[in-house]
Amino acid sequence: MSVDQPISSSRASRPLAVIVLAAGLGTRMKSDVPKVMHPVCGRPLLSYVLDAATALAPARLVVVTGPDHQGVEALLPPGAERAVQAERLGSGDAVRAGMAPLAGFDGDVMVLNGDVPLVGAALLAGLLGRHVDGAARATITTVVLADPGHYGRVIRDSSGDVARIVEARDASPGQLAVAEINVGFYVFDAAELRRFLPTLTADNVQGEYYLTDLVHRFLEAGDRVDAFLTADVEASMGVNSRVELAQVTAIMRRRLLEQLMLAGVSIDDPSSTYVDWGVTVGRDSLIRPQTMLTGATSVGERCTIGPGCFLADVTVDDGAAIVSSHLVGCHVGPDCNVGPFTHVRARTELAAGAKAGSFVEIKASRVGRGSKVPHLSYVGDTTIGENSNIGAGTITANYDGEHKHQTVIGSDVKVGSDTVFVAPVTVGDGAYIGAGSIITKDVPAGALGVARARQDNIEGYTDRRRGRRRDRA
Repeated sequence: MSVDQPISSSRASRPLAVIVLAAGLGTRMKSDVPKVMHPVCGRPLLSYVLDAATALAPARLVVVTGPDHQGVEALLPPGAERAVQAERLGSGDAVRAGMAPLAGFDGDVMVLNGDVPLVGAALLAGLLGRHVDGAARATITTVVLADPGHYGRVIRDSSGDVARIVEARDASPGQLAVAEINVGFYVFDAAELRRFLPTLTADNVQGEYYLTDLVHRFLEAGDRVDAFLTADVEASMGVNSRVELAQVTAIMRRRLLEQLMLAGVSIDDPSSTYVDWGVTVGRDSLIRPQTMLTGATSVGERCTIGPGCFLADVTVDDGAAIVSSHLVGCHVGPDCNVGPFTHVRARTELAAGAKAGSFVEIKASRVGRGSKVPHLSYVGDTTIGENSNIGAGTITANYDGEHKHQTVIGSDVKVGSDTVFVAPVTVGDGAYIGAGSIITKDVPAGALGVARARQDNIEGYTDRRRGRRRDRA
């Protein structure tokens, strides 16, 4: 047995093709979405396997899908080929479909399952190195599990060599007691693989063509079958149910958070912090509990995010602070302050030092450098200049029932509380808006805009009202 032996320079002596099996329906997922398309930390689980395979720089990469898996094509890296398994007749039949584009290929063929997102390039390189250095015609990957569950068991002979692989559903009680399982990563000599594929039969409980039977064909022919025993238990975790999907997602999330922390990011509580694959965070930033960073989110240095934040496809520049807020598709400039309880929507830009305070919603707008929307306001389809202050309760009424209209507020503008701007309207630089105004006309630069009803005080109103009540009694 060999555990994770390093690869030698001899690996480059033969060309390599990789076949990724991704045609499974995943019936235990109870989903209309192809199993390999389900997300792990915001990314289809198949993409992780393709990354690991691509890192080997294979001469050919073939992904086997079902005929109804059109969406998988968008995931394929440049140069990869798609092969279709017309009927789902088992893993052996899937390899047969994957070998169709490889007619005439002479070298080694690595076969991977597309539902094992925790596999890494280092493990695959070790497998390939073991295969080449051991001069084997076939090499399987194995791992010892405390609970082997539904995985196929690796049965060894008295010398410790691989004797056979038994699927769990076909195994005897004694075979089920074996803890070493078949991970599902293989390397085959292409010529021998092509020779044995037509000999497969579906003589088993499931009526399928098993890939593991290919290993038996190699053994029966007297070919050397080696085993690469890995200590990486996580890499063997396939996804066949939503329970397993959650399990591998938790591990991937832990890995992503660890990478951020090792790069200089502080995370108060990793157990309540969720980060998607591809999210970046700069050094000396702090992620507080109950925070989710998703999509193409990028956070700069010296930022504080959270607690209780959700960011999707957001760019946050250095020194910004966001507290208990929901942001999507927007840009938060350096040293900005957002929240708490703020909703910053798509196509919004907060320039350097801007503020979007508590209970504020901003949509498709630009808030200029140093400008503030402190609290309880809605700003939509609006451009605000520099160093302006938008009073509490301000609303830009941008929708007339059919079309959206723009509001333009200049620099150094002071807007009083409870103001409504009925778009389209423009407020010039340095203007003031009186509290409680409904602004329907442009306000020139340096002017005071006031638009509200005249106040009348009726003296003695309370006494007269009390008198009317006594008369009715």
